Amino acid sequence: MLGSVAEGAAGSRRLDVLFDWVDRLPALLIGGGLIAAALAAYWLPGSDRYYNHFVWQALAFLHGTAVIDYPVNAGGFPNGNDWMQDIYPLSQLTGDPSTTGALLPFPPLPAIVLVPFVAIWGLATDIRAVSVLVGAVDVGIAWWALGRLPVSRRIRLATTIFFAFGTVLWYAAQLGTTWFFAHVVAVGFILAAVGVALGADRAADDEVDELAPVATLARSVVDQLRRPLALLDRRQVIVGLLFGLACTARLPVLFGAPFFMLVGGGGTWVRRSVSAGLGTALPVGLLLLYNVATTGHVFHPGYDWQYQREANGYPTLNYHADWGIEDPRYLVQNLGIMFLSTPAIAPDNESAYLTFGDQALCTDGDAERGLFDKQCPLVAPQQIGMSILLTSPAFLLAFFALRSRRSRLVAGSYLAIVLIAIVNLMHFSQGWVQFGYRFSNDFVVFALPLVALGMARRGGVRWLGVGLIAASVAINLWGVIWGNILGW
Repeated sequence: MLGSVAEGAAGSRRLDVLFDWVDRLPALLIGGGLIAAALAAYWLPGSDRYYNHFVWQALAFLHGTAVIDYPVNAGGFPNGNDWMQDIYPLSQLTGDPSTTGALLPFPPLPAIVLVPFVAIWGLATDIRAVSVLVGAVDVGIAWWALGRLPVSRRIRLATTIFFAFGTVLWYAAQLGTTWFFAHVVAVGFILAAVGVALGADRAADDEVDELAPVATLARSVVDQLRRPLALLDRRQVIVGLLFGLACTARLPVLFGAPFFMLVGGGGTWVRRSVSAGLGTALPVGLLLLYNVATTGHVFHPGYDWQYQREANGYPTLNYHADWGIEDPRYLVQNLGIMFLSTPAIAPDNESAYLTFGDQALCTDGDAERGLFDKQCPLVAPQQIGMSILLTSPAFLLAFFALRSRRSRLVAGSYLAIVLIAIVNLMHFSQGWVQFGYRFSNDFVVFALPLVALGMARRGGVRWLGVGLIAASVAINLWGVIWGNILGW
């Protein structure tokens, strides 16, 4: 059984009184309240953007093809698409400049999610409204999944609030444009996979059982290999299927697979790995077949075509057209964005170029600057990205999960985070234009158990945790407001 993690001393008396109601309310009611709060928060600050690539893709699917009509000039937004970037014209694939139509290089799951909406509203489908809805559902799934951790109801609530309002999921869900919608869709399936895995593995936070003597472990593996069907655990196959579906929205999350080797049903790492691997292989295999059927290539050539366009078109971003689209040489500059990038403080025209572009800003040192004054800001986010430790400081609570004992859950979570982060950091682009660091959505789900366990191993929801989560929420609210002011 999944033993309860020791809560230690129960924080301060004031916090006990403040959160006492959490233990008395039904879990379903709290979950419903979180979903309602997310719906309101994700919808109210928003403004319309017309990056609706997946709407066109869903329309193509409804017509029985993967090829979108292109270029279409229907008076601009939203019914035309001749303005679109991040597409792959068929003329590039065929070599015939007269060929019309285009392919999207993105994995297709977000478009599939949109199919029922596009079937009703066509090109008028409001992808932002769908994103807000899916994001709120993600919050509900997070509340459910965290309920399978060996932590108190209070920690579960605090961690869900952090996820919903203290990470860049808020910015992604309320924005809902093509690239951010893909994250919102993927997050829901990863959460479902992690929740099922935690429910199937009631000893995930016990000491690492795979560190048995090598000879004993080898005998166990050989015995299981002699009975192939015994290697399959039904729940872990479902886990793999959900995880594989997430990969068909955001392919980099595939590198989070080690989590499901260490956490889930099956009882041993061999059974967990085989079962989850089988489930994952189905949707990922279908994705590769989709690429072959539409382009003739296993990996979509549209990515490299877009890379060359961006590398040559945006010299200020320090891309290198002669490097690979995934290249270790990008690690250093991208680590700087992920951990060190700061907001523009009292920006002038030169220092804030990557936030305000060519817009003229106040340069008079005596001018009165405002918190949300677009013409004369006191401080504003950088569109190239900002440090995850600045935008979501409650991630620091994850380090407390390393205290005292070995845990498969902790090891699997950290492995997933590090591997996904490395793959993303080698990518030439880090997700601009954005608030914060949007690629953190690829690994945020694997960080949530660490944040929860970190609080538990400090003795529960104490003032440090409350302060870091409150700061995370305030900073992300600030970022959402600025993103909408700037029209990102």
